[in-house]
Amino acid sequence: MIKLVPILYLILLSFSTITAPSSNDQTNNAILTTFKNGSSREIAKFMEQSVELNINGNQGEFSKNQAELVLRDFFKKYPPEDFEILHESNSGEQIKNYIGTYQSMGEPYRILIKGKIFRDEMRIFNIEIMKY
Repeated sequence: MIKLVPILYLILLSFSTITAPSSNDQTNNAILTTFKNGSSREIAKFMEQSVELNINGNQGEFSKNQAELVLRDFFKKYPPEDFEILHESNSGEQIKNYIGTYQSMGEPYRILIKGKIFRDEMRIFNIEIMKY
């Protein structure tokens, strides 16, 4: 029995170092999934009430609902094949940036997503989609 105590201690110690995924990882995964699925509705859940969009040079400021429709049209016209986040950065504590590559019909697009961190959640205020 005494020989089992150190082994049990090591097992318990190994479980105590396992942590839940951070909200940052969850945000990355959610953004990755929404673009891979081409789900404008899911992307809209992360948006501010007003969003700047730039899709292949056509840019404007849209309400959250309008931006969802514009992205829906983009995903219909250019259905997703793949999406990968290439770079993630912070500008101070409140601004988060993602750069990713989106594939549709064999064509690559660069996607830049800018958001504010508010109550541990990202609120997207800018999305740029440009064909390489």
